[in-house]
Amino acid sequence: MTADRTILVDAILFDMDGYALYPRFRTLIDSTPGVLKAWELFSNDYNLGDSQKIAHETHGRRLYDTLKEYCKIDEEEKVHEEIDRFEDEVIRGGPVALPGALELVQKLNSLPGAKWTICTSASNKYTPGALAVAGVPIPEVGIVTSNDVSRGKPFPDPYLAGALRCGVDPKTCLIVEDAISGLNSGRAAGAQVLAVCTSTSKDRLIGGATPDFVVPDLTGISVSMVGGKIEVTIAEA
Repeated sequence: MTADRTILVDAILFDMDGYALYPRFRTLIDSTPGVLKAWELFSNDYNLGDSQKIAHETHGRRLYDTLKEYCKIDEEEKVHEEIDRFEDEVIRGGPVALPGALELVQKLNSLPGAKWTICTSASNKYTPGALAVAGVPIPEVGIVTSNDVSRGKPFPDPYLAGALRCGVDPKTCLIVEDAISGLNSGRAAGAQVLAVCTSTSKDRLIGGATPDFVVPDLTGISVSMVGGKIEVTIAEA
């Protein structure tokens, strides 16, 4: 059995959710039914082929990038219209919070001075709606969405923006992610990265992103405040 590990950080930056094939595949929330339905719809509309394969391949990336790549949409207005249509379908699927997610963010909200935010590849329209449906609170500092950065994951931009929102150095942050692209984004930002094994196997995560820590889900993380920093205790997978 692996012993728990404890670290001190200035802020925790979470991914929100990502697109994958099985019911537990997310970080904070699970929107699998809606995502699969949306890709099925778009695969039919654009003759893309295997919609589940596409959902897996695009896991953790911005819809802005994946719709342009897979659907060959060049017009900006059309891309944004299709993003709205896709995300409306996902919301109708009913996102739900994953095990440990509500407890962890509620604990962070109860700790005086604890800094945390959400850095997602989803849009500024979808994100608050999905969080509301799942019952996950909006961080006090706000959130970082795909609309807030010029480059999405695996580039460091989302997590650099998240650290800026929290007013801290990204090197003093912990990134919590379930996708290889997101883990590499956090690593590129200079932060410590924690992988949640809900969308990808431990072996694949380690091979594709070399995370600092690995947990099965968010029930493996506990937090407290020590000397103005967040003490994170991690029960590794």
